[in-house]
Amino acid sequence: MDDNQVNNRKSPKYYVNKYLQSIKDELKGKIVIDIPAGNGVTTEILLSIGANAEPFDLFPGYFLSNNIECRQADILNNIPVIDDYADMVICQEGIEHFSDQSKVFREFNRVMKKNGRLLITTPGYSNLSAKFSHLLFESETNKQMPPNEIDDIWMSDKSQTREIYHGHIFLIGIQKLRLLARLSGFKIKEIRYLRLSKGSLFLFPFFYPVIVTSSWLRYIRCINKNGQIPLSVKKSVYSEQLSININPKNLLNRHTFMVFEKEKNITEVDFGIDCLMRQFGKVM
Repeated sequence: MDDNQVNNRKSPKYYVNKYLQSIKDELKGKIVIDIPAGNGVTTEILLSIGANAEPFDLFPGYFLSNNIECRQADILNNIPVIDDYADMVICQEGIEHFSDQSKVFREFNRVMKKNGRLLITTPGYSNLSAKFSHLLFESETNKQMPPNEIDDIWMSDKSQTREIYHGHIFLIGIQKLRLLARLSGFKIKEIRYLRLSKGSLFLFPFFYPVIVTSSWLRYIRCINKNGQIPLSVKKSVYSEQLSININPKNLLNRHTFMVFEKEKNITEVDFGIDCLMRQFGKVM
């Protein structure tokens, strides 16, 4: 398939291709679910490097590859595969369209083998330019209105599905992606820097000192409270969050590209700390 975006450094497809090529030896013969598969270019890349690609999409009519069939799937109603099936799942430019992102992460966990990889790309919502646009107008960029029913309903075709294909209504930043992943049995394996956000670079000298100072103060305050929680536990969580928050690459990166690793099955996930659990029947 001829897709110019694969060779366009401004497109996330370019960086997904670059990443897949870098691990192609690991992917040979492995089952990789591509959802949403879109036009099929990522599926074709996977096939070309020897992976057993399985594409799914809510609207498979957009899938243009003739080399493999794209099956219809609504991820909120389960991907039609058995548990512990795939070695890798690629969710490219999809998470920002899903209304129940926690359920999506749990479904990713269900279909993946332990130690499998989950690759997610999504429009940058943690860079300084996006933060500033949200502060001013709850908008993705300074060129757009906030999410609305005119610009952000991308498909509503009841002949194919009763579901609405939302636009960028559910944009999500790195910190929340991290949390949803942790609650679903994943850990961060890698956060990749793609390309510079020029608006973020302009804002960086003004806001970075404030971000660093505020982040460290919050970190110290949280480390010192809740003395019942082991210090090692607090440091493990808060240090990762601090690192994400003050990393200049995250603040300047125009696009989010994260790779997660499945640590546990969803039934094994438990973050309950007895001293913090509120009992039912008491005032919350």
